[in-house]
Amino acid sequence: MTEKEAIEKIHSVYPTGCKNGLENMRALMGRLGNPQEKLTMVHVAGTNGKGSCCAMIERVLRAAGYKTGLYTSPYIEVYNERIRINGEPIAGDKLAALVESVWPAVEACEKDGVQITEFELGTALAFCCFAKEKVNVAVIEVGLGGRLDPTNIITPAVSVITEVTCSSSATRSSRSRWKRRGS
Repeated sequence: MTEKEAIEKIHSVYPTGCKNGLENMRALMGRLGNPQEKLTMVHVAGTNGKGSCCAMIERVLRAAGYKTGLYTSPYIEVYNERIRINGEPIAGDKLAALVESVWPAVEACEKDGVQITEFELGTALAFCCFAKEKVNVAVIEVGLGGRLDPTNIITPAVSVITEVTCSSSATRSSRSRWKRRGS
């Protein structure tokens, strides 16, 4: 498998999939041997500044001599940027080998009626990569957040919450109604 074919496979899974809580992620990771359970992780959540916070934490850990993994989204130029080892994006040949090794688990999930989303697959790839590379610490950026975010299957050593704001119009509308009521 080439790097291009690997990225096409990643993009070929359901963009949003069928969400069943964290069950999709648990099913996929179970088929992969739960590599996330072997990792020491920092989990970064919040509305604003997650990526910058992750980058700073990863850089400080690397400067302190730790072998680091960094998982962020979205990517800016190429998919490989999402998964980094010691500050460097995963090499194309390593990404291709990783996708090839994880793909049978994705297919097995699909046969069982579990539709893996692109973000779930990317998260699984990162966990597998970090376990294979034996990183000392993996810094993980939450996706869209909330209790059902696929990254929430981890048990982090440290959790970081950046600024949290009310970003949806439904939340702003609800807040406005409470303000009008004098509450």
